Amino acid sequence: MSVGHIRDVFSQAPVFRELQESLTPNSAKIQLKGLTGSALSFLIAESFRVAKSHVLVLVHDKEEAAYLLNDLESFLGEEHVLFYPDSYRRPYEIEQTDNANVLLRAEVLSRISTAKKPVILVSYPEALFEQVVTRSAIQKNTLKLAIGDTLSLDFLNETLFEYHFRRVDFVSEPGEFSVRGGIVDVFSFSHDEPYRIEFFGDDVESIRTFDVASQRSIEKKSQISLLPNVADKMLLESREPFLTYIPEQTLVFAQRPQLCLAKLNDLYNKAGEAFKNLSSELKHASPEQLFVNGNQVREQLNQFRLIQIDEPVSENETSSVLHWDIKPQPAFNKHFELLIDTLEDNHLRGMKNYIFCASQQQAQRFHDIFDEIGRKVPYTTVVTPLYQGFQSENLGICCYTDHQIFERYHRFHLRNGYAKKQSLSLKELNKLEVGDYVTHIDHGIGKFGGLQKIDVEGKMQEAIKLIYGDRDILYVSIHSLHKIAKYNGKDGAVPKIYKLGSAAWKNLKQ
Repeated sequence: MSVGHIRDVFSQAPVFRELQESLTPNSAKIQLKGLTGSALSFLIAESFRVAKSHVLVLVHDKEEAAYLLNDLESFLGEEHVLFYPDSYRRPYEIEQTDNANVLLRAEVLSRISTAKKPVILVSYPEALFEQVVTRSAIQKNTLKLAIGDTLSLDFLNETLFEYHFRRVDFVSEPGEFSVRGGIVDVFSFSHDEPYRIEFFGDDVESIRTFDVASQRSIEKKSQISLLPNVADKMLLESREPFLTYIPEQTLVFAQRPQLCLAKLNDLYNKAGEAFKNLSSELKHASPEQLFVNGNQVREQLNQFRLIQIDEPVSENETSSVLHWDIKPQPAFNKHFELLIDTLEDNHLRGMKNYIFCASQQQAQRFHDIFDEIGRKVPYTTVVTPLYQGFQSENLGICCYTDHQIFERYHRFHLRNGYAKKQSLSLKELNKLEVGDYVTHIDHGIGKFGGLQKIDVEGKMQEAIKLIYGDRDILYVSIHSLHKIAKYNGKDGAVPKIYKLGSAAWKNLKQ
């Protein structure tokens, strides 16, 4: 069973038709109430299908954005959904920039500026906080290449230098290129794999992506765009808010927008304080040139067809309010007799039951449990991971998730090809021994202390224990594995380990 039937249920609901009728080009704000769990993901997927325009989804934090992204990728495919993250940069601490996130941001800007097929953009306040390079600056600083093009290697070399690419022997990270005979390797900021361009004389004969570690080809390309670092200081003179960059016909879903705007104001105030504390000897762009505040974003959001979710309605609010009446998945506490009773009761009330499973093995597990209990259960399996279950009498469906039934922690996954190459993999993590040295991008070199279960807001989660100077302990979520790499010292020298929070690591990075 696929998710197609459930998407059809949403598209045929009277409240969905009412929503589409309300979305005129000059429509007022629309409020949605009663959307719970992954019902929002289904609604956005169907709205995207109908809208035939870009869709921006703004939620209140990165974790919520990642879960929503995974739902939409499962429903629509990764090619139709893009994640727009912050660049991990704290205001005026440029060394905190994460190249993997700069890559993802650049990909979004590149996709929008080339006006290809519509996509869904999923983001959160910290990402919108940073202004972006203008369209004209991106077009001016983007080199497009296609098979059959004629250009000299000298021209390509000079152009990449102008874009602030570094020439190296072998590329390993974005912003690097190498030239060996008639072969040019370029790691652009618009793709998480580098390109290998082969020339025959001055003609581009072939283009393909390749793996940095193995040097093996991955995919042939007919044309590519070489984009510099969109966070580079050379482009700071021409910046604009992200919401002025995206097309005006974009459909915007904003979850609790007042909360998002308050977070933007808080970030902006902190940036102002950081700017005041900077050394007066160096010239820095002001917060007004680099960032946006909540008031600016509020005005910009009003220029779009805006759908607000779970926002309190004030007395003088002119927006129309549409109610979905969807409830969250009940808590079963691994009590399968209760689960079966609930599924049977739903069936008697004319509702269809769906259990979403992350794998075929999980689906078989339910089948085996119900067989062992000896009761025939009315439900359909959907082998697709889903963030949160929900149920609705109006829609006539109940969608439950395997991880909520078994009370397991559900992990999100972010496409992060470049970071995966640089960081620790789960396989490498399992090979580490207690006492091995590892490097955390934010906190420096520490000792691996093993894996431990820790309590996070009432739920047990797996974390990596790192030990620093003065016996300081840092617990790192499995979700932040990309920030950790195995320490590689010179000649087996024992590294210096500092106390957490010391300035030594920051100074070393700078």
